[in-house]
Amino acid sequence: MLRVRSALCHSWRGFRTFPCAAVEVKNEPILGFNEGSPERAELQKALDDLKGKTEEIPCVVGDEHVWTKDIRYQLSPFNHSHKLAKFCYADKDLLNKAILASVAARREWDLKPIQDRAQVLFKAADIISGPKRAEILAKTMIGQGKTVVQAEIDAAAELIDFFRFNAKHAVELESQQPLDSDGSTNTMLYRGLEGFVAAVAPFNFTAIGGNLAGTPALMGNVVLWKPSDTAMSASYAVYNVLRESGLPPNIIQFVPADGPVFGDTITSSEHLAGINFTGSVPTFKRLWKQVAQNLDIYKNFPRVGGGGLEQHRHTLAVQPVHRQALCAALWDSRSWSFVTQTRIEHQAVVTPQHCDAVP
Repeated sequence: MLRVRSALCHSWRGFRTFPCAAVEVKNEPILGFNEGSPERAELQKALDDLKGKTEEIPCVVGDEHVWTKDIRYQLSPFNHSHKLAKFCYADKDLLNKAILASVAARREWDLKPIQDRAQVLFKAADIISGPKRAEILAKTMIGQGKTVVQAEIDAAAELIDFFRFNAKHAVELESQQPLDSDGSTNTMLYRGLEGFVAAVAPFNFTAIGGNLAGTPALMGNVVLWKPSDTAMSASYAVYNVLRESGLPPNIIQFVPADGPVFGDTITSSEHLAGINFTGSVPTFKRLWKQVAQNLDIYKNFPRVGGGGLEQHRHTLAVQPVHRQALCAALWDSRSWSFVTQTRIEHQAVVTPQHCDAVP
């Protein structure tokens, strides 16, 4: 658990700050999963529990679990016969219902003290660090093709650090206030955006998906979370941890959806206040253009932010350096951010036997 100590916050760059509680957090330790270790045994059990099973994942709007007719499946990238999750796409009507329910819940959530909102993320981090660690790691490994090391760094350590450090900074931010002048007292209120934030998550990082949705909620916003089709199981596990940690209904709506349908729906809503995005450059450009074209309909000026992944295509002969690059791609499977699409000349073949030099 986190330790809180009394501290005096000093003036900094023109801000007047008050005596406040300093929240102490540390980076989450990365576990080793050595032979015979408790974490290895727990993870092996979680992996075994997922074998041959298909989890059913609905759209969640408020406390309502909704199934549409547009059924999809998340396949394990290294075993396409394993349907890890069955889920459905939210249609335009359901997305608009989620938007209106979120906007209706926004004011009450925004008025909650930041300490109360931060406690949701602190508790979620503790749950992921402890009882849910193995489950989320296993779903990341099977669903996103990651090794135990890659999953531990992403779905455990990075996500836990996102939640703890963002909550810490949010609590401490409120203590930063403008200076008073003679005869007047100046106060700054940190408010959420008036509308909803759309969180569009990538295929490869469990931590980024949880952060794109969780951090805007921490700051008093309501969120429509569109998880990636290929990270569905792990994303749903993170969503359930947030709800278990005290996140009220309608603050984060869990709405898998077809990309263009989701994009068209959110950008045509007058309540759009922001887009939190990680994905491809073409998709990011499309969303940004749609926001610009619809600027006159919005109640506010939507904030659009995020990062894109660009693909580069090259033709190459398999020389030693190229072989190592291909081996790295083979080892990394589909885990990392930058995707290289390669066509190999002269019918050269790279197999795991070529990759002795790759760890």
